[in-house]
Amino acid sequence: MLQRLISILSLVFSMYFMYKYRYRVLNTFLGRRMLRKLAVAFAMQIPFIRDKVLGSVLQANRPQETV
Repeated sequence: MLQRLISILSLVFSMYFMYKYRYRVLNTFLGRRMLRKLAVAFAMQIPFIRDKVLGSVLQANRPQETV
């Protein structure tokens, strides 16, 4: 019983600190090249993100039409 309580409290404190320092954790995570490549590959499999990113990239390279 005591060991389970300690495990739960450890999980709660870990989640609290992960939330509190989420940007620092994210920067550390994405600072590693392989993890960054995996994160981008995973994100590009999500249709909403892929359409948004590719739409903005392709739209920026298109020449402006004058009417």
